[in-house]
Amino acid sequence: MKESSRKQGAASPCAACKLLRRRCAQDCVFSPYFPAEEPQKFANVHRVFGASNVNKMLQELPIHQRGDAVSSMVYEANARVRDPVYGCVGAISSLQQQIDVLQGQLALAQAEVVHLRVRHSTNFPGHGLCPDSPSSSGSPSSKQVSPQDNKGIFSHMDMVDEASLGESMWSC
Repeated sequence: MKESSRKQGAASPCAACKLLRRRCAQDCVFSPYFPAEEPQKFANVHRVFGASNVNKMLQELPIHQRGDAVSSMVYEANARVRDPVYGCVGAISSLQQQIDVLQGQLALAQAEVVHLRVRHSTNFPGHGLCPDSPSSSGSPSSKQVSPQDNKGIFSHMDMVDEASLGESMWSC
C-alpha cells in the first residue's frame, strides 16, 4: 500500500520544493512548470522574483495562462542573472541596434545596385533597362534608347551621394 501511495504522490519533489526544502504536495502550483530535472530554472526565478511572489502570480492566473507566465518569468530571470541592470531590455536594445546597422547596410547595398545599373545603362545604351531596347525586344529594328531617355527610370537617383558614385560603397 505504501508503494501505491508513493506513485500517486510526488515521488520526487519539484525543483521549487527541493530548493525551498519543503514537501511537494500533489496540488503544488510549481510542479507542472518547474520539474526536478531543471533546478536552475526555478533557482533563477526565485532569485529574481521570490518564491512567494511567483506563487501569488501563478495562483491569480487561469491555468491555461500559467505556462506562458512561467516562460516569461524564466526568460526575464535568466536575462536579469546575465545583466542585472537592464535584463531583457538590454537584449532587446542590442537586437534593435543590430537591426538599425543592418538596415543601413541594406540601404547602401541597394543604392550601389542602382548606381551600377545607371553606370551599366550609360556604358551600354543598347543594353539598358528600357523595354524598348534591342536586347529586350529581340528585334534588331527596334529604336536605340539614349541615356537621356533613361532619366525617367532613374529619377530617384538624387538620393545617392554623387561624390561617392565613383567608388564602391563597400570599401572602407
